[in-house]
Amino acid sequence: MKILLLGKNGQLGWELQRSLATLGELIALDRHSTHLCGDLENTEGLRSTIRQVRPDVIVNAGAYTAVDKAESETELSYQVNSRASQALAEEATVLGSWLVHYSTDYVFEGGGSTAWSEIDPVAPLNVYGASKSEGEQAIVASGCKHLIFRTSWVYGALGNNFAKTMLRLAKERATLNVIADQIGAPTGADLLADVSVCALRQAQARPELGGVYHIAAAGETSWHGYAQFVIDLAREHGEVLAVENVNPIATEAYPTPARRPLNSRLNTQKLRTNFSLHLPDWQSGVTRMLMEVLRK
Repeated sequence: MKILLLGKNGQLGWELQRSLATLGELIALDRHSTHLCGDLENTEGLRSTIRQVRPDVIVNAGAYTAVDKAESETELSYQVNSRASQALAEEATVLGSWLVHYSTDYVFEGGGSTAWSEIDPVAPLNVYGASKSEGEQAIVASGCKHLIFRTSWVYGALGNNFAKTMLRLAKERATLNVIADQIGAPTGADLLADVSVCALRQAQARPELGGVYHIAAAGETSWHGYAQFVIDLAREHGEVLAVENVNPIATEAYPTPARRPLNSRLNTQKLRTNFSLHLPDWQSGVTRMLMEVLRK
């Protein structure tokens, strides 16, 4: 089996390089790749790459994720998140390939306290969410064999993430103010990658399993709760921190160009049932990631 991975050096793409390598020949690209085009801004280059490689599976881990900048870089956001996705889907349809694609809870309007299911209507609050929603719709409309995984609050051991930022600030400041009215589940890129491969293998054997799924770690917390967990865990393991108070604040106290959903909960029942999977609690994944950070 031949697999084409786009976005290889992002948080998720980095983990997918590991997990996908067990399935077959892996060709991993990013926007800077030279011999083949992995740039989601270059639609025709992507089409040419797919026609040349003729992969059995296309995995798109690339995206425009600068949520606030998307409000002013609307065209770029739609190019990367929507039109590139449409091109991948159309080429996958011609080849009869599977397309694995990643989306976000930002496709929903973000109200209430009930976890979003795959059949809930989409109503994005911002340009980023709207561009991701349009990309989803283009994939479904293409008729290609697909797995679309919506997720939220993704972190990885590679590069920067919320936990690392909180740890750094906790060493520098006596007081931190962290948003407490946005609720979700921190979800590791390693978990996403492993679940993706497990689901893909089953869907290849049973194509009727294709479709849209939600993946998130079990449980829920706020950004404030997440920050407090990280700080408490670091202290337990001997880190010397300056922070004395972690104050909960409302979203409205920290205005941003893009509106954020207050409710990022995702219902994962469909994924767990269809693929016979267990999703661990968010604390276990964050603990494992933080242990790697603290050992460095």
